[in-house]
Amino acid sequence: MDHVLVFDTNHLTGAAHRARSEETVKKEESMCLSAQVSFAASVFLVGGGTAISVLALQRNKRYLPLALMPLFAGLQQFTEGFVWVGMNGNDPLTVLWGAMGFIFFTWFMWPIWVPFSVYVLEPNDSPRKRLFLILALIGLAFGLLLYIPHGLNSNMVVVEINNQSLAYEKSMWLDFMMPRWLTNMIYLALIIVPPALSRYKHMRHFALTLVAVVVVDIAFLQFAYISFFCLLAGLATLHLVYIILTNKCARECPELFA
Repeated sequence: MDHVLVFDTNHLTGAAHRARSEETVKKEESMCLSAQVSFAASVFLVGGGTAISVLALQRNKRYLPLALMPLFAGLQQFTEGFVWVGMNGNDPLTVLWGAMGFIFFTWFMWPIWVPFSVYVLEPNDSPRKRLFLILALIGLAFGLLLYIPHGLNSNMVVVEINNQSLAYEKSMWLDFMMPRWLTNMIYLALIIVPPALSRYKHMRHFALTLVAVVVVDIAFLQFAYISFFCLLAGLATLHLVYIILTNKCARECPELFA
């Protein structure tokens, strides 16, 4: 571990948070490159997500929630870029706001948005459509339990530089209620099961793409798995761009997508 920033509300003055550092900040070139990677990924995903969202509106509005996912992933990478800026500059307030933005997407939004997107895409006569809505509501409750405690207690916002990568794994409120592996399993189920059960073959293929991201993350990148998972999953949303761009759903449900 190279560096860690934690936030102590006992030393809060106005809007400014004072951090206590366990080690001296090391401004290595690789950190700057990591910030650049986050911002570059952000520009790439936001640009692609915006373009495909416009196409989705023109082609079929059922595609729109899927089309917004690359854009949201880009915004998430943008917030992580500021986490890097704050860590490199020993600026805990920038780290705090950047991290809160990053985990907003990670813990709160994705468990809701993925099942909701599949719900919108699914034909009205599908027997699984109601299930996807239920999963989205479960994702809402789950996301609130994960995210809100960080907003109420800045001590829970712990960011580390581990193997020259950002790690957010230290603190999670649900650790007081269940083992971390169970939290992770619920999270992965909420984002993988809905596309895996979709009527559309190419959405099921997208679920396999997410499984591949999980396998790579666990096998090689556990030292900062949340950060890498979100980066890889963000890039995986380009699979959705391909689905919308080629209008794959029209082949299986022409009455809705022709």
